[in-house]
Amino acid sequence: MHITRPIATLSLVAASALVLAGCSSAGEEAAEAADAPTASEAETVEFSWDRNIAGEDEEPELEKTTVEVPKNPEKIVAFEMSTVDTIGALGGEVAGAPLDSVPDYLQDALADDAFNAGTLFEADLIEIEAQQPDLIVIGGRSSGLYEDLSEIAPTIDLGIAGTYTETLERNVTFLGEVLGAEDEAASALEDLEAGIDEAKAVTAEAGTGLGVMVSGGELSALAPSEQGGGSANVRGGLLYDVFGVEPVVEDIASATHGEPVSFEFLLEKNPDTLWVVDRDVATGEAEAGAAAEVLDNDIVKQTAAAQNDRIVYLDPVAWYIVYGGIETTQLLIDDVMQIAS
Repeated sequence: MHITRPIATLSLVAASALVLAGCSSAGEEAAEAADAPTASEAETVEFSWDRNIAGEDEEPELEKTTVEVPKNPEKIVAFEMSTVDTIGALGGEVAGAPLDSVPDYLQDALADDAFNAGTLFEADLIEIEAQQPDLIVIGGRSSGLYEDLSEIAPTIDLGIAGTYTETLERNVTFLGEVLGAEDEAASALEDLEAGIDEAKAVTAEAGTGLGVMVSGGELSALAPSEQGGGSANVRGGLLYDVFGVEPVVEDIASATHGEPVSFEFLLEKNPDTLWVVDRDVATGEAEAGAAAEVLDNDIVKQTAAAQNDRIVYLDPVAWYIVYGGIETTQLLIDDVMQIAS
């Protein structure tokens, strides 16, 4: 039997159904919200390092510092260029950085609306606080900013920690965990290790070498890190310590007496390969090619390196400024591999 219901009755039934559906949906949303972790309960990764708590002109005093870092942070500020490098290489982006110091080859690691966080040495605390970052990364030149920045957001120091490769492995692995890109981090490290091994095989057959830094028209010999151990020495020692270049002088630090070397020194020691870092180009004080002009003289032309076309100009920003990171390490490998051709 067919039953015809009044329109008013049908409307009442439909309205009741909508109300019940709405209550059900709202209840589900409330339940989901209740189950979702709050900011304080969000998953974190613990990071520890030895922080220097001594004053600028005092003997270093290290204190173990541990910080809980949020996983998958939405807004990261990085003063450490190798961190900008690695975050970008792992598929993340940096919300704030010392923008004037970010190299051209790392620009893609920046968010489209990235803000200027200051300089490599000084933070724009007002702007950073206004942006409310979830994580701040310092290191090297910016390590002294920890106290001020840690009051704004979790702040960690990813600067030099041991050798170049030890620092690289620690930082890439840690940032991979923070970004949820553990597999990508492991794969990148594997590729870089293979690249470094390939470069070392080339330098093993290349005879002696000497790394020099050109600045203000003068030359300084770069020494293996074991001759000093400070961060500047670690950077200078990359050629020997990481890539296995055989130093033309056993004790470069003693041989140079801590002074800039002369063109005559280059001829006297006569390395098979001369590896050149142009500091003035790295710091923006000179145009590309400045070091080549300094070395374009009759004395240098007599060296074995010059006569065999083995004066290698290294990427100054990668070797002097960034020091680390996935893309930068590949640049270092590519620079060393120039002598393979």
